[in-house]
Amino acid sequence: MVDPEFAAVLQKMGLVTPGTLLIMQPLTGGVASDIVLVEAPGRRFCVKRALARLKVAAVWEAPISRNAAEAAWLRRASGWVPGAAPAILGEDVASGTFAMDYLPAETHPVWKEQLLAGKVNPAFAGAVGRSLATIHGQSAADPSVPAAFANDDTFEAIRIEPYLRATARAHTDLSDALERLALRTLSTKRALVHGDVSPKNILCGPDGPVFLDAECAWFGDPAFDVAFCLNHLLLKGAREGGNKTDLACAFDAFLAAYFAWVDWEDGAELESRAAALLPALFLARVDGKSPVEYLQTDREKERVRTFARPLVASPLPRLSQISDLWRTTE
Repeated sequence: MVDPEFAAVLQKMGLVTPGTLLIMQPLTGGVASDIVLVEAPGRRFCVKRALARLKVAAVWEAPISRNAAEAAWLRRASGWVPGAAPAILGEDVASGTFAMDYLPAETHPVWKEQLLAGKVNPAFAGAVGRSLATIHGQSAADPSVPAAFANDDTFEAIRIEPYLRATARAHTDLSDALERLALRTLSTKRALVHGDVSPKNILCGPDGPVFLDAECAWFGDPAFDVAFCLNHLLLKGAREGGNKTDLACAFDAFLAAYFAWVDWEDGAELESRAAALLPALFLARVDGKSPVEYLQTDREKERVRTFARPLVASPLPRLSQISDLWRTTE
């Protein structure tokens, strides 16, 4: 089925001509955008259009201008780490739409699917940490980045409010601690943040990780990206039967690779901010606006709450301390 709006935008971008035979197939994987695989004579590519209201149970709205920020992040990341993001083929800022290369699952499996299937590769986790640190470091040294990604309002709408502030409303005794985290995160300006470094947004490419879905792109605190990614390695161990040991090895590999490349600020300070954010994000993925779908039982969710709540109230200074503590938690 061909969406006439998508077809019109593709013509506007110059990717197809009127009358071109098109096949369009909706793709899954996110709540914030419509994503379509387009097949035209001799080529295949993806088209992504931002939604003003996200596809979750709670009311969650965000400006479609984030689509332009995502395209800009993908371009910058590819320049700093070749192959770290798909190539942008065309863009229509007015409709919040861009087109990019399609990377098939046969050659670029999704990291989340690999992890949930028990295929945990610490070396790949290390490659993710190394690529992310390179992007952070290059952006911190680029004087054009702060103004180009001054997206505080968008980051507030699609990260701070639905994760930290929504969780504060569910855990009122932790509201002061969560609000302090929110304010510190928003006020820390160090590097270009992806904002959604989740395994569902990382492809296992033949030459290394490929990052997708940078809708939250923002010049701010790189500790958010670190905590956001490591959080998912903890969460997958919260499932019944989850392999905490292998996931902890991936956690440690990411950690070592990332901090080996931190030279734009004091590494211990960055780690301390990430260590404070991590348990808050852990708790947010069961009680915020975007709970993970693979924690379904009350026992799994309570396991997260029991572990995270004390660490939100009294943060540990080191990420390795959180990992070590989580390994021994029943």
